[in-house]
Amino acid sequence: MTDLDALHTALVARLDTAPVIRDAFAAHPRHRFVPDMIWPDATGLPLYRSSDPDRWTSLVYSTEAVTTQANDGGPGPRNEPSSSSSAPQVMADMIAAAGIEEGMRVLEIGTGTGWNAAILSELVGEKGSVTSVEIDPGVAALARERLTGTGVTVRTGAAPPADQVYDAVIATCAVTHVPLPWLAALQENGTLVLPWSPHPAAHSTPIAALRRRGHSISGPFVREGAFMRDRTQRPGDLPFPGLGQRPTPLPPFPVGSVELIGSGMLTQLLLMLPGVRLGTGSRPFKGEPGRIVWMGAGAAWSYLWPDGTVTGGGDRALGEELAEAYLLLQDNGLPGLESFALEAVPDHGLYRVTCAVLGRHWDHSVSPRS
Repeated sequence: MTDLDALHTALVARLDTAPVIRDAFAAHPRHRFVPDMIWPDATGLPLYRSSDPDRWTSLVYSTEAVTTQANDGGPGPRNEPSSSSSAPQVMADMIAAAGIEEGMRVLEIGTGTGWNAAILSELVGEKGSVTSVEIDPGVAALARERLTGTGVTVRTGAAPPADQVYDAVIATCAVTHVPLPWLAALQENGTLVLPWSPHPAAHSTPIAALRRRGHSISGPFVREGAFMRDRTQRPGDLPFPGLGQRPTPLPPFPVGSVELIGSGMLTQLLLMLPGVRLGTGSRPFKGEPGRIVWMGAGAAWSYLWPDGTVTGGGDRALGEELAEAYLLLQDNGLPGLESFALEAVPDHGLYRVTCAVLGRHWDHSVSPRS
C-alpha cells in the first residue's frame, strides 16, 4: 500500500521556501484535501481514485496543479478547469510574497480544495485569522468540511465581507481589473498577491505582490503563473486570431517562433504590448506540425513561424510591434519578469506596467468595475 504521508513529506522537502512555510505545508497533507474525482486530461472522462489509485496518487503528489472541477461542474467538449489544487511551489511563493506571519488577518479569494487556506491558518496561528471566499457553493461546502478544526472561515460568494479589513489578501484566480472590494478589504500598507493578466484572454497570468497606498496599489511581479480566470471576469469565447483570413507576408522577425518561445520572454512581451492577445499554438509548417507564436488585437492578427517569417493582416502591424519589443529586451540582456512592476489605481481603471531596466512604461486600458 502506498504511504501517502511519506509522499507528502517528500513533496514538502522539495519546496524551495522558508522553513516556517515548509513546516506549515508539512502539517496539512495534500491528499486530505484533493477529492477522489479529478480531471487529469483536457478531454475525456474524469479520473476516480477508486478506479486507478496509483495514477491518482502520482498526480496528487506531482509538482503540478490538479484540476478538481471542470466546466463549473457541468459537461463540455473540453475539460476547462474551473477549480483546482494549485502547484505547491506556486503556493509557497505566493505565501512568501504576501509576508504571512503569526497573528495576521488574511483574506483568500478562491478557496478551492481548502489546502491553501489550511496552510495559511497554520502560519497565522491562534492569534490570527483566515477568511476564504469561494464563488462556487458546492466547492465551498466541500472545503468547509475539509477545513474543520483549522479555524478558517469559508464564505460563499464573489466578494469579501464588506465590514472587514485584512493585513494581506491572496487571490488564487486571475484578474485583469482588480475588483474594488478586494482593495477595500486591504488595510493601508497591506499586501495583495494576485495573478494579473493585461489581456482578459491571455493564458499567462504573472503573479504580482502589490502594496496598498490609499486608492492605489503597486509592486513587482514575483513569478510566472497560469491561473484560471475569476468567474466574474471571463472573456467568453474569442475566435482564434486570423482563422479564415487571407494571410499577407510581413517583415521577418529577428528569430523563429521556437527560439522566441524558448527565450522565456513571452510574458514580458505580453506586458509590453497593451491590448494584444499573445500565445502559442500548432500549425502545419512545411508539411509538419510546427509551433507558432500568434497575436491578435481587434481585426489585426499575426503569426510568427519557425523560420522567422511572419504572416498576418488587419489594421495594426502586430509583427513589427512584437519585433520592436523583443529587440528592446534583447538589447538589455533579456531582463527577467522580476524587473517588471505593476502600478494600478483600480477605481479609475489605470494599470501601468513599468520596467526600470528598460526605462519604459506601458499603460493598459482596463475599464474600472465594482
